[in-house]
Amino acid sequence: MIGLNWLAPYDFSPATILGYVLVLGFYGYGLLKMPEDNRPGSGRILVFVVGVMLCYGVMQTRFDYYSQYMFFIHRGQHLILHHLGPLLIALSNPLPVMQFLYSRIKPGIRRALSPLGWIYRFLQHPAVASFLFVGLIYFWLWPPIHFNAMLSRDLYWIMNWSMLLDGLLFWWLILDPRSPVSGNALGYGKRILLLALVAVPQIILGATIVFSQGMVYDVYEVCGRAWPMAPETDQLLGGLITWIPPAMMSILGILIILRRAMREDGKAFPYSEKLKATHS
Repeated sequence: MIGLNWLAPYDFSPATILGYVLVLGFYGYGLLKMPEDNRPGSGRILVFVVGVMLCYGVMQTRFDYYSQYMFFIHRGQHLILHHLGPLLIALSNPLPVMQFLYSRIKPGIRRALSPLGWIYRFLQHPAVASFLFVGLIYFWLWPPIHFNAMLSRDLYWIMNWSMLLDGLLFWWLILDPRSPVSGNALGYGKRILLLALVAVPQIILGATIVFSQGMVYDVYEVCGRAWPMAPETDQLLGGLITWIPPAMMSILGILIILRRAMREDGKAFPYSEKLKATHS
């Protein structure tokens, strides 16, 4: 019974449940229907499901209750929604499944969905994507906005969904499995630069919260905390979660990109082949 209480939604949202069911349902349908040669391996499928379920867990289990009444748990919630969950989903490379599902859509429906493609390409512009990635964190942590978001059920859901969707867009841009040599994907160097650039303002924001004098987010005093923790400790832990793990995620992303670039065997950096030929 204790386990069921932890897994049961604190604030039941039919739209959220439906969204996650549709994502897993369409993904499973694509896996079953697509040719076996194009089907991702079990490891990639597992990473995708884990990423989706982590996001679901922080939105529709008892975890969500503590996120609303403890600042540091809230920051952990957004760490998963904006960083870890989307990174795992993008790392699993669901592109073959997405392409297969798209090929099953009727041409008329594709034409009707074409405006979404324009919006997607705009949001995936490197400058726009990086600005939104950092800007949304600052926006929702601006004390007056954060106060209202934690007291308004509708605004709270908008906040969480915006963090999740923005995280998916950004990490897909960074971990796009297509090679920049043979496709239109963003170059590896630009991806590394973006990861470094978005880390800096997150570090500054986290450090500002950690070293701030007095309470920055007093909404948790108004609503009461789930645990008898000192407000200063709660804010300190929340600031550290805002500061350190996102920076580590950027470093992890850079290492993944460097590994991919090295596996290109010189294709990502074409001058290396010329240097080899010169020395030979």
